[in-house]
Amino acid sequence: MGTPPQTTPSEPSSNGTAGIEDRITKVFVSREGIRPGWRWLIFVAIFFIVMTIAAIPILVVYMRQNPGPIPKTLPFTAPYMLAEEAATVIGLIVAALLMSKIESRPLGQYGLPLRDAFGRRFWEGVIWGFVAITSVLVLIAALHGFSFGKIALSGSVLASYAVLWGLTFLLTGFGEEFLFRGYSQFTLTQGIRFWPAAILLSLLFGAGHLSNIGEGWVGALSAATIGFFFCFTLRRTGTIWFAVGLHAAWDYAETFIFGVPNSGLLAPGQLLNSTFHGPRWLTGGTVGPEASVVCFAVMGLLFVIFHFVYPAVPLTPTADHNLRE
Repeated sequence: MGTPPQTTPSEPSSNGTAGIEDRITKVFVSREGIRPGWRWLIFVAIFFIVMTIAAIPILVVYMRQNPGPIPKTLPFTAPYMLAEEAATVIGLIVAALLMSKIESRPLGQYGLPLRDAFGRRFWEGVIWGFVAITSVLVLIAALHGFSFGKIALSGSVLASYAVLWGLTFLLTGFGEEFLFRGYSQFTLTQGIRFWPAAILLSLLFGAGHLSNIGEGWVGALSAATIGFFFCFTLRRTGTIWFAVGLHAAWDYAETFIFGVPNSGLLAPGQLLNSTFHGPRWLTGGTVGPEASVVCFAVMGLLFVIFHFVYPAVPLTPTADHNLRE
């Protein structure tokens, strides 16, 4: 009888392993580097980690002043809001700097070129923001749903609140615009194009307002609409400086000058003792004027006016990613 042929155990195919590794790599990396979606998630993770660390001293100070259970949210007052917004901006700056190193691109490409800092576009946005929220309240007043009231502050108290709220909402405008219309818009545009990214981020911007005490779904929808308008200003001007100015002025006038609820939050230290009186659809109720039907009408008008004042600029094949449709 002949001896049966000897068999040897089969060795794993190196080509099969390499193929799996290639497929996994392609999920995270493309020819241009880390894929946009993963870069955005890395940015968001870094931002939240750094912001949380930066906010620890704020919480410590609050707990010393107010012994007891840790609150879900800190008081909506000028000092605490200023500190919170500062922590947010610190988180954004650190995250953006790290991502700019990873991506080997200047910070200015994320929508905030330093050469335009607080320049013409910013101040144009300030004017638009103040006129827009004032128009909303004037129209509500014309429909007998709002009274401007009398001056509530004077002297050094007025000056201190004016400065504190001014700094606070400047940081708010910078922080929220860079988070939603700056790095995020730039990066997601590379993956899903400009307008799909604008819609997604505007919805996230609106949903984020639901965490505010007193906010409702109508107010969140209004915030999403306003956020989409900010995206429109980015598309037409090429930077978010206009949106930063508009955002800061809108919040400043709403909270400090007119003293009305801002996305459900009513703060102490306002210039006017204003009051609402009328149906919720007109006044916005506890949410404030952003949940009023008048606000939606004014926002629609802003889209139309802005379309004609700031005409579209034809895109070239070499146009920045944050403008590609």
